[in-house]
Amino acid sequence: MSIHPTAIVAEGAVIPASCTVGPFCTIGANVVLGEDCELVSHVVLDGHTRLGNGNRVFSFACLGVAPQDLKYAGEPTRVEIGDRNVIRESVTISRGTVLGGGVTRVGSDCLLMAYVHIGHDSSVGDGCILANSATLAGHVVVEDFAVVGALCPVHQYCRIGRYSFIGGATTITQDVLPYSLTSVERNNHAYGLNKVGLQRRGFTAEQLRELATAMRALVSGKRNTTQALEVIHDMMAKGAGGEHVKYLAEFVAASERGVIK
Repeated sequence: MSIHPTAIVAEGAVIPASCTVGPFCTIGANVVLGEDCELVSHVVLDGHTRLGNGNRVFSFACLGVAPQDLKYAGEPTRVEIGDRNVIRESVTISRGTVLGGGVTRVGSDCLLMAYVHIGHDSSVGDGCILANSATLAGHVVVEDFAVVGALCPVHQYCRIGRYSFIGGATTITQDVLPYSLTSVERNNHAYGLNKVGLQRRGFTAEQLRELATAMRALVSGKRNTTQALEVIHDMMAKGAGGEHVKYLAEFVAASERGVIK
């Protein structure tokens, strides 16, 4: 295997021969790497941290470090990261806490740009993009194929719905609707369907029409959330809503913090 002589690897770490560990990396005793991972240089992997296959981690990233939680008392909580992620410079991913379930997760095929922070007990799905300095407080859920723009702080316990797009510098204090566009330029409001993103992901014209109708019920006019859900349920009862409209309604109904409309 290719481990630079300046790297420090604790006894007990699992590093397959296909991995590359660059200069001045530090790898703790309870770290497990999958096949074909590359640590470019100055990477810190700490705690009970497991990476899947084909991950590339850039300089000064710190993964599996202790959570920024005053209640944390050194428990052996975890970080679990999937396959083929690109983790850029100075990204920090904190391990979980006992009260939060004990694990922080990142899925596969994600791009975490420079200075992204993923707080303890958060979960990031597959195919997500977190742009530079996006910051997830503890217990945040980012669902599959969501995009969080640069300089976005996300409050604890918020959910970012799948296929959503959040514009840069938008402060998130409530749940973000799946399939939506949300931006600080629109006074931190959702203002429509993430049509371009959905087209790129292969959504059909019929699926886009159904979602656009449901989204208008939620974000346009003067309906409250309950009234908007009634419109969407009526739409589905008439056979006009597919699986994605059904999921949108379920997401809204399950929200504990409320949704950004």
